[in-house]
Amino acid sequence: MAKVAQLYRMVTDEHICPFGLRSKDLLEREGFHIEDHKLTSREETDKFKQKHDVKTTPQTFIDGQRIGGYDDLQAYFGKGDTPQSGTTYTPVLVIFAVALLLAFAVQSLLMTHFFSVRTLMLFIAFSMTLLAVQKLRDLFSFTNSFITYDLLAMKHLRYAYLYPFLEAFAGIGMIAMLPVWLIAPISLFIGSVGAVSVYKAVYVDKRELKCACVGGDSNVPLGFVSLSENLFMIFGALLMILL
Repeated sequence: MAKVAQLYRMVTDEHICPFGLRSKDLLEREGFHIEDHKLTSREETDKFKQKHDVKTTPQTFIDGQRIGGYDDLQAYFGKGDTPQSGTTYTPVLVIFAVALLLAFAVQSLLMTHFFSVRTLMLFIAFSMTLLAVQKLRDLFSFTNSFITYDLLAMKHLRYAYLYPFLEAFAGIGMIAMLPVWLIAPISLFIGSVGAVSVYKAVYVDKRELKCACVGGDSNVPLGFVSLSENLFMIFGALLMILL
């Protein structure tokens, strides 16, 4: 006997509910035949919500029982939390992974050794640059988070706005192999201040904060992984000075 589910989701000229599409996809993957009821206007949607005493759509019904929205459907099938809920290190880990692949790609293009000091430098530089881009997407949001734990930014708000530009400049400078005296001091300074700030906030003050390392709207917890951004800057600067 075929498994049947009724799905009510908003589909109008102005808006197609993404969670309705996610619910439909999940039901299909679970082997359900879907009776897809599209709510094609705001009025029709409001009437549906009033009738079933629900606040949101989509809504899924299985065997006459209302399961609920997409999160409820995930739980019904034992899928756990949706990816966007809770804290996660995924954004910063993805950036590090892409930075490493970019470093390998450049080394391959130059037909030089994959595993070398230059590869490490490129990895650090690409990481810094990509992280800076994340911050620059929304400077206000980034600074709003950054000033809650960075010791220098707490006292001088303008430093918070300057920080991602300095990080991007240092990262690009490392890639371009600009003079050491121009790049290393910047990387060493912002990395050191950042490392001390994160260490104090997390390990001394025991504060539970979100890291601004990938922008102010992230769910990355302030901790060792976020501290690694600052350690990379320090290590990159020292490599430039010593080599």
